[in-house]
Amino acid sequence: MAKPQVKKLDPSKIPDLAREIVREIKFPMLATSDGDQPRVRPISPLRTEGFEIYVGNLKSYHKTKEIAANDRVELCYLDTDHNQVRITARAEVVVDKELLSRIWTKNPLLKHYLGTIENPDLIVYRCVPNRVRFMQEWALEYHDIPL
Repeated sequence: MAKPQVKKLDPSKIPDLAREIVREIKFPMLATSDGDQPRVRPISPLRTEGFEIYVGNLKSYHKTKEIAANDRVELCYLDTDHNQVRITARAEVVVDKELLSRIWTKNPLLKHYLGTIENPDLIVYRCVPNRVRFMQEWALEYHDIPL
């Protein structure tokens, strides 16, 4: 079996490629910690600003307890060519009413499922990145993306 060929990438283009993947992929995976057990699940971000990702949640979900106990999370985006972007971040609860209102307005499913923005079950996390890495399929090497 022949070794897969890796396309040469211009290193200066990698940050833009990573941003494009984050912008295009609708359902990244979110990893949290449940004590000593990692938990991974698909999510649908409510808002994306570069590599800062906003995640909706219900206070009754187990993910809420996990993030309250350990706010370190990682998001993984995988495109159809198997290129990946991994965002290591801290999840913080969004309390800014104006920002929450903008998020609410742009996400009609929130209204459909939760009724009003004042629903006490709603919680929105801002995942603030501290490291972003990109890996091209078959290259087997990560590239750090400047923040």
